Amino acid sequence: MALKIIEKKFFDKINFDGTKLDKGEFEQCNFSNCDFSNSDLMDITFIDCEFVNCNLSMTIVKNTGLKTVKFSKCKLLGLNFSNCNEFLLSLKFENCLLNLASFYKLKMKGTIFKNCNLKETDFVEADLTNSVFDNCDLEGAIFEHTILEKADFRTAYHYSIDPSGNRIKKAKFSRMGLAGLLDNYNLEIE
Repeated sequence: MALKIIEKKFFDKINFDGTKLDKGEFEQCNFSNCDFSNSDLMDITFIDCEFVNCNLSMTIVKNTGLKTVKFSKCKLLGLNFSNCNEFLLSLKFENCLLNLASFYKLKMKGTIFKNCNLKETDFVEADLTNSVFDNCDLEGAIFEHTILEKADFRTAYHYSIDPSGNRIKKAKFSRMGLAGLLDNYNLEIE
């Protein structure tokens, strides 16, 4: 059976909640105000696609291809990105709710997170080299054995990153955020 290929299509206000989509490929498609919560996107590939104001919370993304995909104003609670197909994985997030998401062991060099809520998000063993966390809330986010070289945290807040347990060479931090690098030492900073 041939894979279904859908190109340059606009999807608006469609409820995919709890459904399994057919295997296939979406290329240069836009999804606006769609509900994918609890749906199954397994073995589907999205290339040069954009999701705007969509709910993808708890969506199954096992072997899902996300190649140059942008999420804007999306709800992605508990999404396990570590199950995605890593081949050509390229993501951008703006104004998204990513609490409890997992990026465990993913190579995500240069990923942009702008105005995102990333509370209790798992970045364990991920490669976030050159990534940007612009005005992001990282309260309770987990960074262990994470590559954060040249990453930009200058406007991020509520993070706790142990410099001895992560690679942070040439990462950028603001003076106000330095306390987040010292949490492990139980210091009182005024």
